[in-house]
Amino acid sequence: MNQDLQSVSPSMSAETVAEPRLLVEEVLERLRDLIVQGELAPGVKLNERVLCERLRTSRTPVREAIKFLASEGLVELLPNRGAIVTPITVTTVREMFVLLGALEALAGELACVNASDADIAEIRALHYQMLAHHARGELAPYFRCNQQIHLRLVESTGNATLANTYRALNGHVRRARYMANLSRERWDHAVEEHQKILDALIRRDGALLPALLRGHLGNKMLVVLEALGEQAD
Repeated sequence: MNQDLQSVSPSMSAETVAEPRLLVEEVLERLRDLIVQGELAPGVKLNERVLCERLRTSRTPVREAIKFLASEGLVELLPNRGAIVTPITVTTVREMFVLLGALEALAGELACVNASDADIAEIRALHYQMLAHHARGELAPYFRCNQQIHLRLVESTGNATLANTYRALNGHVRRARYMANLSRERWDHAVEEHQKILDALIRRDGALLPALLRGHLGNKMLVVLEALGEQAD
């Protein structure tokens, strides 16, 4: 009997530990989507009770998710006043997109040298998956796939410091990148740009790919700045 209990306890213990973490990750993903997709608008106060009801969870995973989103720049923690969705400003968009464009350009140059054939095959597969979402007008899954492509390209450089810096910065502009695709015309152009990016990567064109990636980010920035201007009017 004791032997049976001992043999079961480790697995039960692992499940007990794993379940709360799994719940936090699920809440984090759902809350991030609400912010990125604009359902929780910039400047909105995050009411824990309301979020718990909406996400059907307890306060602990919501609080942990909010803290993590603050580290990504999507949430701003206010002393003694809770948390709000971080506002998007013209200055922030300009600064972040310029820096992100430089990082992606560098990643493109390095990827042409260091990416394995398997890396490129994975990025190509993600590209075709993204095209399918675009054809069906599925913006949210398209965007998730799009972000995977950009991240995998950076990771394929083999430069861990570059990848970590990129992840941290991209979290701050994820909402702005999503906003750029709310224009169907811009969304279609973004898909065309991605095809050129993939073609340059496959050819390992270390001169063209960085320029395409920088231009891709620059075009997104212009659309976001235009949208922010319209909101201010």
